Amino acid sequence: MAIKTDNQIKLNDGTRMGYAELGDPAGKPVLHFHGMPSSRMEVNRAAFDQAASQLGARIIGIDRPGYGLSDFRRFKMVDWPDLVNEFADRMGLEKFAVMGISSGPKYVAACAWKLPQRVEAAALVSGNAPAQAPEVAQAMASMDRQLYTLARYAPWLLRLVLSILARNARKDPESTLALFSDLCDADRALLAAPGGLQWVSEMVTGAFQQGTRGVAWDWGLEARPWGFPLEEIRVPVHVWHGESDTLVPLANGQYLAKTIPNCQAHFVPGEGHMSLLSNYFEEIVSPLVGG
Repeated sequence: MAIKTDNQIKLNDGTRMGYAELGDPAGKPVLHFHGMPSSRMEVNRAAFDQAASQLGARIIGIDRPGYGLSDFRRFKMVDWPDLVNEFADRMGLEKFAVMGISSGPKYVAACAWKLPQRVEAAALVSGNAPAQAPEVAQAMASMDRQLYTLARYAPWLLRLVLSILARNARKDPESTLALFSDLCDADRALLAAPGGLQWVSEMVTGAFQQGTRGVAWDWGLEARPWGFPLEEIRVPVHVWHGESDTLVPLANGQYLAKTIPNCQAHFVPGEGHMSLLSNYFEEIVSPLVGG
């Protein structure tokens, strides 16, 4: 199918969820959960569409509440699977796989934990682990510590910071590079390649289509305990992490891999945060659809 980026569906309470769709329309559905600040536009790449079509995968990237085309609502991390459950019902999906990058994998894990009757496989890509884990906290960058503190204790100030970021990103796509001040070589190469900066800029500006409230709420959830035990996940899980990732250090992937039972870990030398999804999209999606 041609990539369809601006879709919405209404839930039973009348609120809307935005999503993008690509790949094989008759293929096995894979729900993609974006990073932060990002959006459904994360899946908007011709190379992803081609790979998904060849694999027989129907990729559906969903905006979380307050992001992109999805209406804002207050929710907890353990509520996300309920929204996904209803979304899948409305889309006519019986069973599906889930994947996500960066801040998205915590929601992937929540679905794997709460919806084992529907989720057949899961992929956590370049994912954050719970910030309270000692080895994760030790590896955390000082900027992330500061943002988590703002999210928990001064969300109004975080929204102010985010509004400046959003305004600058709309005016000048290159300003999104301010989010990525210390990138590894693989991520720098991605942004320098044709279409790389545009891809990242579109996903970031897409996060703020309705303002900053959804992103700030999401940041607050990530800063707190997740509210469910990773140790109880029984769905087949793949953890993917670039060994050169400077945005979400490898310690996060290692923690997820050792905590989630029977998961398969893929630690890729030389790959970074965004480059891993870009360069290994086919390898990540393939086992989710039985490849």
